[in-house]
Amino acid sequence: MLKGFKNFVMRGDIVVVAVGLIIALALSTLIKAFTDSVINPLITSLQGDHALGLGWQLGRAGNRATYLDLGSFISAAVYFLIFMAVVYFLIVVPYRHIQARRGVVVFDEPGPVRTCPSCLSEDLPAAATRCRHCCADLPAVGGGARP
Repeated sequence: MLKGFKNFVMRGDIVVVAVGLIIALALSTLIKAFTDSVINPLITSLQGDHALGLGWQLGRAGNRATYLDLGSFISAAVYFLIFMAVVYFLIVVPYRHIQARRGVVVFDEPGPVRTCPSCLSEDLPAAATRCRHCCADLPAVGGGARP
């Protein structure tokens, strides 16, 4: 039983996921500090001196509970974009390169697709002969019959 657990934990993809998760958590903390310390003050400065941030007060003035904080949303969007760019360029691209050297294709571009004429599903592989959604027969790829 312990041998099976050891084999499961020592699989290459489990280790890669674990390392990626640890790196992502560390980068998340770093990027969150950047958005809180740099992006948020820049956004707040756009509103003025005594504002709670970039947004609108919906209730009594100065009440944080009724403040629609657009600046926090912009900051979260910037955080998300920076975080996803870091994950892509520091984890996905090197991993794809390493796996390609081993002959394994990961994160590949999706293949060509076609549309079912019966149910109009647009996610069928180009070589499909039957729709996976409505089971209709699909016309042959390349057009009509030969003379």
